[in-house]
Amino acid sequence: MLVLVAPGQGAQTPGFLTPWLELPGAADRIAAWSDAIELDLAHYGTKADAEEIRDTAVAQPLLVAAGLLSASALDASPGVVAGHSVGEITAAAFAGVIKDEAALRFVRTRGLGMAEAAAVTETGMAALLGGDPEVTVPHLEKLGLTPANVNGGGQIVAAGTADQIAALTGDMPEGVRRVVPLKVAGAFHTHHMAPAVEKLRAAAAGLTVADPKVTYVSNADGKTVADGAEVISRLVGQVANPVRWDLCMETFAELGVTALIEAAPGGTLVGLAKRALPGVKTLALKTPDDLDAARALISEHAGA
Repeated sequence: MLVLVAPGQGAQTPGFLTPWLELPGAADRIAAWSDAIELDLAHYGTKADAEEIRDTAVAQPLLVAAGLLSASALDASPGVVAGHSVGEITAAAFAGVIKDEAALRFVRTRGLGMAEAAAVTETGMAALLGGDPEVTVPHLEKLGLTPANVNGGGQIVAAGTADQIAALTGDMPEGVRRVVPLKVAGAFHTHHMAPAVEKLRAAAAGLTVADPKVTYVSNADGKTVADGAEVISRLVGQVANPVRWDLCMETFAELGVTALIEAAPGGTLVGLAKRALPGVKTLALKTPDDLDAARALISEHAGA
């Protein structure tokens, strides 16, 4: 059983889209998507610096576009799909819930809405490495922070105001080895993002939606969702609610997943899976050079 997953914001690096544009038809698809959402994805994915692609309104469409490009190059249907944060929109397109261009239009609205919400107050996110969730979560709440991403594999991401994040670095929960600021421009998956939810709800009303063609795992609670309208409702709400990737990985195990492929720009979710899902084979799509190995993994594991 194979699961295809899509990473969230922070996975982007300068120039990461460059090799993918060399695939047949990729440049044309990116150009069409760029026109549809009025954002030059090729420029931002090949020439922009780290600060430019840190912009929420840029990073989110760029990540979805890269995920869709890399997955289509595999030309295979996984048994299970899931996405972390904005990657859940990519996963919805993987599953056939929405078309690719609709996913780009939807994520453009999401990115702009979240960027606008983030501009109200200086906020951010930081990953805590190590520690026990039963100790870490109450400590974060004491500092006024939200455990915005409970990722499993010994990682929780805290979100809140800049002052709250700064206080965390000097007052780490017991057992936490390190606090790492993330390359994001706001406190995502918290109440700070509430204004963006309404914008997304309005955009969702215009979507043409189908039920998932494969097993779709929601990052709200790790549950499988078989109704397309419910998938979209969860995509709207998750902007202001925590991501439970730990529960997604528990579901992968319960479903009997034996291999995990992470769409471009892969790496983050594979790292978590290696720690939380021992025995599951993993592969990150970083460049097209990884496609042959991914196809081999698919032929070995997708038949279940």
